[in-house]
This record gives sequence, C-alpha cells and structure tokens, in this order.
Amino acid sequence: MDYGNQTLVIEFLFMGLTNNFWQQFVLFLIFLLVYLVTLLGNLGMIVLILMDSQLYTPMYFFLSHLSFVDVCSSSLIGPKMLTDIFVEEKVISFFGCVAQIWFFGQFVVTECFLLAAMVYDQYMAICKPLLYTLIMSQGVCMQLVVGPHTMGLISTMTHTTFTFRLPYCGSNIINHFFCDLLPVLSLACAATWVNKFLLFILAGVLGVLSGMIILVSYIYFIIAILRIHSAVGRCKAFSMCSSYLAAVSIHYGTLFFIYVCPSSSLSLDINIVVSMFYTAVIPMLNPLIYSLRNKEVKDAFRRAFKGRSFL
Repeated sequence: MDYGNQTLVIEFLFMGLTNNFWQQFVLFLIFLLVYLVTLLGNLGMIVLILMDSQLYTPMYFFLSHLSFVDVCSSSLIGPKMLTDIFVEEKVISFFGCVAQIWFFGQFVVTECFLLAAMVYDQYMAICKPLLYTLIMSQGVCMQLVVGPHTMGLISTMTHTTFTFRLPYCGSNIINHFFCDLLPVLSLACAATWVNKFLLFILAGVLGVLSGMIILVSYIYFIIAILRIHSAVGRCKAFSMCSSYLAAVSIHYGTLFFIYVCPSSSLSLDINIVVSMFYTAVIPMLNPLIYSLRNKEVKDAFRRAFKGRSFL
C-alpha cells in the first residue's frame, strides 16, 4: 500500500477520561492522592530498608527493588495523566509515546519476574531453612534482580520495535490516557495481526514462565506449612504467604485481562478502567500489602522514629 500522499503522525492526542468538569475535579483529587501515597509508601519502604541493618536480607532486597519499579512505573504515567485531566488537547509527541511504551513495558515485565523472585525466596526460607543462607547468597540475589530487568528489556525491545516499524498516517487520537500497545496499534495504517499475535505469545510465555515459578513455590509452601506442628507457626506462615498471594493475584489478573484475553470491540474502553487500576492502584497497594502485615517492617519503622523529635 502506498502511504506517500498521507501525512505521517508526529504527535498523538489522548481522549482522556472525561470531559465533565466535576468528574475531572474528583478524578484529579483521587489520582493525586493515590500518586502521593504511592511515592510516600514506596520511597519510604526503600529508605527504611536502607536505614535499618536488620532488614538487610534477600526478602527486603527484592522488596526495595519492587518499590523502585513501582515508583518508576507510576511516575511514568501519573504526572502526565494528572496534568492532562484539565487540558483540552492532551498531546504527547511521537517519540514521547515511544518512550512511554518502552519504559512501561520494561517495568511491567520486570515486576512480574521480581514477584516470582520474591516468592522463590520465601520458598527457600520456608522449605529449605538450613540451606537458605547458602543458597540465597548475595550473588544469587543480584542474578534474581538482573534477570527480571533483562527479561523486561527483551520484551519491551521486541514490542516497541514491532509497534513503531508500522506506519502511522491516519488518525492520531488514542482512545486511552497513556500510550499503551493495543490502543496505539489500533491507529496503524497497516495490518497489525503479527503484532497482536506476538503480544499474545510473548505475554503468554512470560506470564506462564513467571507464573509457574510462583505456582510451584506455593504448592511447596502449602506442603511445608501443613507440616508445621505449631498452630501459631502455621498462622504466621499462612499470613506471610497470603500477602504475597494477594499482590501476585492482583498484578497478574489485570495484566492477563488486558494482554492475553482476546480483544473485542469494547475491549479498549474496558481496558481504560482496568489500566487505571494497574497503573495507579497496584503500585500504591504493594508497599501496604508488604508492610501492614509485616512485623519486621513495623518494628523497623518504630526503631527509625524512636526518640526522634519533630519540633
């Protein structure tokens, strides 16, 4: 097909969330609060882990990296979304859209495998306590952090390259509030079935790979917990596992709905609602899930502020 007589897209426009002023005002307050809580919770978790030597363990090493990824992913979307709420023309440059898709894809996949690494760490702590310190050495922990970032880089490089090799020469209005793969692909002036098939396959493979690590670890969790004779010990272990399971279920559930489930004519509108959840709410929930039910974090917080005066 000849695109020579058509103007190539140099910028995109977001449709946004609503045009009603009062709805915009309410959404702005809600998302501003969510973003501030996200920054406070995740940055606070990172600082607390760095300050308290008793938290220098593999579990909190992974948690600090998870918090870092959540800060980056929420900051990639949040400020732009907040400034666009009251703006009539919600513009993003072509290369700004490329960067948003690249880095958001990087953070999403990295978080999936970081969650898997954290579950594997807990599996080793519960099922192989005598060998835990030997197996989960500093070198192994570094590999379990570098690995997720590498998987994220491979995934986002593939999707971004295949997405923006296509010509964009028609409409430049994205039915979304940020540059996501499917809404952007819907604007391409060429067949996108290869991209969508690649997205389905790669998202499925990465999801199954990280999901299998989590599933197998949880099976061994349950077996090991049921062998604990103390009722208090079983409750403590189940409480810890339920926190991880909650975070994993929320993260994987939303991503599966958007990137793996077959699309329909209504999917882009539905995806906007789901995307609001996993771009804004999940990064806020992670530090709450891992801290509110964690006695070590609470004790570290008390030690950090014990005897301090804020006058």
